[in-house]
Amino acid sequence: MEYRKLGKTGIKVSALSFGSWLAAGDGVDLNTTRELCAKAYASGINTFDTAEVYSAGAAELFMGEALRNFPRESLVVITKIFWGGSGPNDTGHSFKRLVEGSKNSLRRLGMDYVDLLLCHRKDDDTSVEETVYAMDTLIRQGHFLYWGTSEWNPKDIEAAAKFAESHGLHGPVVEQPEYNLFHRENLEKNFRSTLEKYGIGTTVWSPLASGVLTGKYQNGIPKGSRLDFASEFTPEDFEDRKAKTSKFLELAQSLGKNPASLAIAWCLKNPLVSTVLIGATKMEQLEQNLGALETYHSLSEKDFSEIEKIFN
Repeated sequence: MEYRKLGKTGIKVSALSFGSWLAAGDGVDLNTTRELCAKAYASGINTFDTAEVYSAGAAELFMGEALRNFPRESLVVITKIFWGGSGPNDTGHSFKRLVEGSKNSLRRLGMDYVDLLLCHRKDDDTSVEETVYAMDTLIRQGHFLYWGTSEWNPKDIEAAAKFAESHGLHGPVVEQPEYNLFHRENLEKNFRSTLEKYGIGTTVWSPLASGVLTGKYQNGIPKGSRLDFASEFTPEDFEDRKAKTSKFLELAQSLGKNPASLAIAWCLKNPLVSTVLIGATKMEQLEQNLGALETYHSLSEKDFSEIEKIFN
């Protein structure tokens, strides 16, 4: 495994990290979560990601149980807060919400602290100043060590970082954006100057574009699949993605690489990426994804150029 600094912080995260969005609850039982986490940990992954909203809290419960047998100091644990329930104060990043949400997450995880707490979306009903003050207070109280954002826009991240700097408070150190061969502009263009200016690391998610880049949807959308429940594409977009994926699958075959590991390897090449979140519901899927680091180191610049030609 390769380890990378998380932005300007002193901690190192594994280049591949394991997420519980799909790997805990919602049909994945606790024993399976334990097995997947154990495999990830044995493969050198030290960074594990979850959120209060995943499986309505079950993901945090399952991941906490699954990580119980590993030395706490060997782990970098991330959780995220925004959607905590249906009450008027159960959503967002008010001081009240962050205090109660972080305590509830720690209780479900069975941990004294988490390494990183992320604001899972931007809360338009709460000022950036209130959120920064709350996060700083909770860090000083020992609930978590660092904080960051997920799917915020660069303008709001910069506002939080500036306010924290000017008031001697803990500012955001990480952003968690979507990043894959179909979803590139946000990280590569919109975020670049802000991330570099403030030394903010990234934990990118959806490297397989909801599974599209594996080829699983080339013959249609299977019943019960992720895209069957909520497709983010118009029919026209989906046909374009299928056409590009077809060429990508041909390239993967010519290189002798698994498409999943090739797509993740491409994400790893971006110097703005600290770690790529991978998820799996089956051991076979996890093993394929874990091959991404070897794939990354085996590819030439020409190979990466061939990938670029397909998606430009």
